Amino acid sequence: MKIPKHDLIVTIVKKGCCECIIDATKKAGAEGATIIPARGAGIHEQKKLLNIPIEPEKEVILTIIQEDKTEVVLESIITAGKLNKPGTGIAFVLELKEVAGIVHLIRAMQENK
Repeated sequence: MKIPKHDLIVTIVKKGCCECIIDATKKAGAEGATIIPARGAGIHEQKKLLNIPIEPEKEVILTIIQEDKTEVVLESIITAGKLNKPGTGIAFVLELKEVAGIVHLIRAMQENK
């Protein structure tokens, strides 16, 4: 049995914005995500307080998704995160060569056969 191809959607947003994005991805077909705290250093993050640079806190959301669901989930991320507006975040897709640890998906595929 061949396991379907998967993609990794990487989304980087301001701290506190990830919950609405994860909710939207689940509604679009994703099963979950991993959230990693991060710091921003982009063009929109160059702010200062009393001449001291402020490094804004970010969250990186990693979502592994079956390739056939990627476009729908990515669109839900763009909408929920308002990524069409400058300075709100970024999302991009990486093709995954192999994925391990998705035993539940393999079992479901076998049961539906």
